[in-house]
Amino acid sequence: MNKAALPRVTYRSYIGFKTMSFLRRRKVTDSSGPPKSEPNIEKEDEKKNQYKSPQRDSYSSKKWSCWDNCCWFIGLLCSMWWLLLFLFNAMPPSIPQYVTEVITGPLPDPPGVKLRKEGLTVNHPVVLVPGVVTGGLELWEGHQCAEGLLGKRIWGGSFGEFYKRPLCWLQHISLDNETGLDPSGIRVRPASGLVAADYFAVGYFVWAVLIANLAQIGYEEKTMYMAVYDWRLAFQNTEVRDQSLSRIKSNIELMVATNGGKKVVVIPHSMGVLYFLHFMKWVETPAPMGGGGGSDWCAKHIKAVINIAAPFLGAPKAVALHFSIEARDIASARAFAPGVLDKDVLGLQTFQHLMRMFRTWDSPRSMIPKGGETIWGGLDWSPEGGSFNYSAKNMKNNSAHNTGQNANSNFCDMAGVNYGRIVSFGKDTAGVHSSKIERVDFRDVRKGDKRANSSNCDIWLEYHELGNGDIKAVADYKVYTAGDVLDLLRFVVPKWMARGDAHFSYGIADNLDDPKYEHYKYWANPLETKLPNAPDMEIYSMYGVGIPTERAYVYKLTTASDCYIPFQIDSSQEGDSEDSCLKGGVFCGDGDETIPVLSAGFMCAKGWRGKTRFNPSGIRTYVREFNHAPPSNLLEGRGTQSGGHVDILGNFALIEDVLRIAAGATGEDLGGDRVYSDIFKWSERINLPL
Repeated sequence: MNKAALPRVTYRSYIGFKTMSFLRRRKVTDSSGPPKSEPNIEKEDEKKNQYKSPQRDSYSSKKWSCWDNCCWFIGLLCSMWWLLLFLFNAMPPSIPQYVTEVITGPLPDPPGVKLRKEGLTVNHPVVLVPGVVTGGLELWEGHQCAEGLLGKRIWGGSFGEFYKRPLCWLQHISLDNETGLDPSGIRVRPASGLVAADYFAVGYFVWAVLIANLAQIGYEEKTMYMAVYDWRLAFQNTEVRDQSLSRIKSNIELMVATNGGKKVVVIPHSMGVLYFLHFMKWVETPAPMGGGGGSDWCAKHIKAVINIAAPFLGAPKAVALHFSIEARDIASARAFAPGVLDKDVLGLQTFQHLMRMFRTWDSPRSMIPKGGETIWGGLDWSPEGGSFNYSAKNMKNNSAHNTGQNANSNFCDMAGVNYGRIVSFGKDTAGVHSSKIERVDFRDVRKGDKRANSSNCDIWLEYHELGNGDIKAVADYKVYTAGDVLDLLRFVVPKWMARGDAHFSYGIADNLDDPKYEHYKYWANPLETKLPNAPDMEIYSMYGVGIPTERAYVYKLTTASDCYIPFQIDSSQEGDSEDSCLKGGVFCGDGDETIPVLSAGFMCAKGWRGKTRFNPSGIRTYVREFNHAPPSNLLEGRGTQSGGHVDILGNFALIEDVLRIAAGATGEDLGGDRVYSDIFKWSERINLPL
């Protein structure tokens, strides 16, 4: 055999399916001539193959999966975020300001600068009371997995420890499931000072903008005080463990004494409103249950209470969070990536861990809707019936004139929507008359055995104690009003609700002189307690309007395994028209995206207006609404006219109101009420004896 032919056979066998090889061989047609070019080609191919990755073919044939897309997209977002954050911190402040002014025109002066030019200066000391989750928490004792974190923040700031050691972080941020206090071997305490709640995370302000504007008219540490507390604890337990209520009392007394006897202006936000309501009752109650300040303590020390984004009567959003650890945004995320948040991703079963952590915190239970069907509506009625109308109204109640501007923004058709059904199992159930709904009372069901395999669940939840018949009974009841919701939670999580019922109440008092209302469990409910005897004090309710806000939910049963949460918002349910209030399984109403107008405005619009049984001394009340206007471009950040639940703390109009009150103005000086919503009309529909 001719040896020269051997490489030629090998060459043909290797590239027999290659088109280029066919063309190359066609060029050599003369068999008599020596095959000079083929060895050279073969050597070139061998040289190329020497550097060719052995896995290249397998990678090129592998399809790009959905998981790859998600990872790539998340990586891109994170990279862009860190790049923008770096540029934002690296550039001089004048550069982004200059770019913004080129695009949007000259920026208005911040309220502090504007009012300083008018001659306003520091007057009444100011007390800031943060809400739930916005205050920083620090670790002072922990387990071995938290080594190196002593004295450092584990809540707020960069949240770096969550990403480094998530399960350890969850263990330390949770409370004891039986006592509602510190777990054994763990001590987490609130951060102190104005920096405790100026920013929630890097670049996300909470109180920082308001603090900066107060500083513009002369305020500083000795005239500003951040009333920090551990927002996870039941309100009375903040006194039991940390003496937080006593510290607030002492600091207010000190500020009044060191500022020429000038009373303080208190500015609570969100859940901080309920915390300070609890404080006002605690401070006048005799020891040991109370602070022993006497019935005239508030009259001597407080000029005004400016409640911002106040959940006076709770929020339906709290029901969804306690029932299935969901809200509208979470339900949307579930719909976008089905199953991802339920799976054990990197050892973190997201929803189960979050629910277990959330249910160790007692304070969020203070925001479960109060007043039952009297306030929130029943099976076939709700106070908000009709459609939104955001034209400013000149409300004469306690008002000299009105400064509102015409908005005329109807974003949702409320006709036919019954918000009284806070939880409905099925879209059809949410819309038909109650006479057409067949309900089986879950309270008559005898609880059965646990679900199979629930003992194998890594994360214990009380839902694992329910049998399949119990879960079905919950769905068969069909619809739940504000009164039914409490019985629902007591049925599915009885131990958890029993601990909560020891600290909070959600009813309406028949007789406020009944001695039982002297107990601290009633103090955070404005429908079960009296305002202090302070006729010269003023109470404001300032909140945003014009943003779709969660008001009721459409639920379904999940078909997942026994370790999963059995109830879920049915995000597939949409309204029948584009302007429907039902989007993604959530019925929205008017509010600030978290707190409905009804909860934020009713007490100052009606419940406390004038001398009532809830306000026996006739403290003057004012409703100040701020119509939401989103930022016109990204350079404006979160905007200066936002009505959002947290973003409103950067609203220039609200800040100006706050600064004027702190400088000595009254509600009449501000122009009385400023109302865009139908809060006064809705309040009149509520039949509450005053």
